[in-house]
Amino acid sequence: MADFILTPERINQTRALFEEALISTGVHMALLIDDAGNIIVDSGDNRGLDTVSLAALAAANFGATCEIARMIGEEDFTLLFHKGKKESVHFSKIGPHLILVLIFGDDISLGVVRLRAAQVAQQVAQIFDMDGKGNGTN
Repeated sequence: MADFILTPERINQTRALFEEALISTGVHMALLIDDAGNIIVDSGDNRGLDTVSLAALAAANFGATCEIARMIGEEDFTLLFHKGKKESVHFSKIGPHLILVLIFGDDISLGVVRLRAAQVAQQVAQIFDMDGKGNGTN
C-alpha cells in the first residue's frame, strides 16, 4: 500500500468538504475509510451506529466485490450501492486504498448522491495528493 501522511490539516479539509458537499445536501453520514476498514474521517449524524464495525464491514464488502469483478473479467468495481426501505448506502473507491461510504435516506435522490460522491472523490484525491504528484506523502 502506498503511504500517505495523515495530517490534522488534511482531516479538517476533508471533514469540511464532507459537511459542505454532502451533509448539507441531505446525506446523513459520510465516512472516509481505508481498504483495511480504518476510519480516516467521519462526518454527519451516525445515528447511534457502530461506525468502527460499519467501516470494517464496508471494507470487507468492497474486497469481496473486487474479487467478483476479477472473476467476471473486470479489473475492479469502483462503486457499490445498497438500497433499503428507509436508509441506503453508497460506496465509492478513491484511488487504490480509500473508500467513501455515504448513508442517506429517501429525502435525497440517488442521482444527487452519485454526482456529489464523484465530485467529493476527486477533491479527496487532491487533498491526499493521490493525483500522481506525490502519492499523498507531501
